[in-house]
Amino acid sequence: MKTYLQKMGRSLMLPVAVLPAAALLVGIGNWLPQDWFFAKFLSAGSNAILGSLPILFAIGLAIGMSKGGDGAAALAGLVGYLIPTKVLYPASVATLMGIKEAKVDPAYASLGSNVFIGIIAGLIAAALYDRFYQTKLPMALSFFSGKRLVPIVTAAVMLVVTALLIVIWPPVYEGLVNFGKFIVNLGAVGAGLYGFFNRLLIPTGLHQALNSVFWFDTAGINDIGKFWANKGTKGITGMYQDGFFPVMMFGLPAGALAMYRNARADKKKQVGGLLMAGAFASFFTGVTEPLEFSFMFVAWPLYLIHAALTGLSLAFAAFMHWTAGFAFSAGLVDYSLSFHMAIANKPYMLIVQGLVMAVIYYFTFDFAIKKFNLMTPGREPDVVEDESTAVATDENDDKYTVQAKKIYAAIGGKNNIKVIDNCTTRLRLQLNDPQAVNQPAVRASGAAGVNLLDDTNVHIIVGTEVQFVAEALKKLYADGAEVGEVTEEPATAPAETNPNVESGVVNDFYSVANGAFVNIEDVDDATFAQKLLGDGYAVNPTEGQIVSPVDGEIMSIFPTKHAIGIKTDSGLEILVHIGINTVELKGEPFDVVVEAGQKVTHGQLLAKVDLEAITAAGKSTTTMVIITNMADVAYMKVSANGNVTNADKIATITTK
Repeated sequence: MKTYLQKMGRSLMLPVAVLPAAALLVGIGNWLPQDWFFAKFLSAGSNAILGSLPILFAIGLAIGMSKGGDGAAALAGLVGYLIPTKVLYPASVATLMGIKEAKVDPAYASLGSNVFIGIIAGLIAAALYDRFYQTKLPMALSFFSGKRLVPIVTAAVMLVVTALLIVIWPPVYEGLVNFGKFIVNLGAVGAGLYGFFNRLLIPTGLHQALNSVFWFDTAGINDIGKFWANKGTKGITGMYQDGFFPVMMFGLPAGALAMYRNARADKKKQVGGLLMAGAFASFFTGVTEPLEFSFMFVAWPLYLIHAALTGLSLAFAAFMHWTAGFAFSAGLVDYSLSFHMAIANKPYMLIVQGLVMAVIYYFTFDFAIKKFNLMTPGREPDVVEDESTAVATDENDDKYTVQAKKIYAAIGGKNNIKVIDNCTTRLRLQLNDPQAVNQPAVRASGAAGVNLLDDTNVHIIVGTEVQFVAEALKKLYADGAEVGEVTEEPATAPAETNPNVESGVVNDFYSVANGAFVNIEDVDDATFAQKLLGDGYAVNPTEGQIVSPVDGEIMSIFPTKHAIGIKTDSGLEILVHIGINTVELKGEPFDVVVEAGQKVTHGQLLAKVDLEAITAAGKSTTTMVIITNMADVAYMKVSANGNVTNADKIATITTK
């Protein structure tokens, strides 16, 4: 369950990342004079996003929680959200029950904006995608097989959920309203209880039921309406709003700082932007969803603490009779507007309370995160996404075997494998069902990428050590290894520098042949063009002599002779790859004239190549020069075009 909630929290990061920008725009719109067109324009645009949070959650969870994050899952999430919200829309309910819309239970009016519906729809859609995306229907219905079936099944399941909501939702909603009316009579303690349950109920969307009691005229309180009308009792009106200001403007941003400081060093840059944007949105506009949903599920004990501290803040502000109000939310925009209301009582003291709350939030969050090892953003381990498809590793496994086991599990094990082969840098697989490949899990193994070529062939880009991974993979296949329980190992931060590379050395790179220069992005092979193996350049040779592009030492010669590895004195590792898919020619057009361990200089002959034989076989003769350890490159400049010769300098590369 803990793993499921953590994955759920990570999945919510995609839609949550949209919210800070929208919150900022609505804050600016509310701060500007409300009769300005631009103010109305900004508010309308940002509210279009903030008002669609349930839809964003439905789609984001469907993508993040399903295998492979497929678009069909996202569509199913949207379908899952639309069914209950459209069927239970007040006008639709009136039609279903044969009554006037004015008599429809007010509980139904809140479903369209309820994040709980979005969360449920996304989770159900993801689960149904994983269950049905490979389902094959009889021939007459085959069009609806596989991924097309998922939205259909989701619609059917959500109709059942909707039928349950028709019965369950009104009494639950009414129960919370009655609970709210009960705590009204408890004074400052009641305000604290309201604050606590307001935050606690946000994941279910039922906080709206409580809000209707305290903020509006459901029970005669109408705290927001009276405050902005300057009616009621000074020091009392606003007591169900004031305590949110210290939390949203000071407490939550301080909590965000604690989460940032407890993030792993290699994750701080990644999560810092999200937390900073969320903290600013909370302070400036009072939009707290970007922060709250970032830890609500991955570290739910921390969210309980947040709910308790919110209750404490409301209780204390009500007890001290420090009041302020908001029309949108408890951020700086509404605080500055309410500061000048006559009914506001010592609103400046809420800043003092806010500073105290900031200290409490920071040290409470910091203590809880460390004490209970809570997986707040940036602390979660890097693990294979699909924990049900993994092969247990052994302490005696070398790194190639470990990687092979992860890939073996991610591609579906022996039952999905037909052929295992490899070329210089990639596994060349034939699978029964390439769509079953768990691509995030493959990449989590350390592979640079996955190319699904057609309905059988899959290439997995591993790097120049691919032959060792391929051998381990073939052994797993021959042994019929079973896919078992996952063995999770926390990821360690990568080393800052490579001790095998000499820092600050300038390396000159030359053409690898006489011919036409080609930018690496224009090479007719996705793996090289997308720089999955590294950056570099290419040449279309006009003569069959391939020469060394650098001074260095021959590291390796691939058995089929179409690829040669070179290492410079400074530690850069270069792959000279002659032709595209020429591994299939089994070395026949190539005559390599160097050997492993031999020192070479730029322009020195590496191989004689029969270009006509390559072309006759239907292969491209484009020859690539790739720097495979780009992590050790600080600067690279390629300056060439048109025709080049062996003596032409193509690039300058400086080591990190």
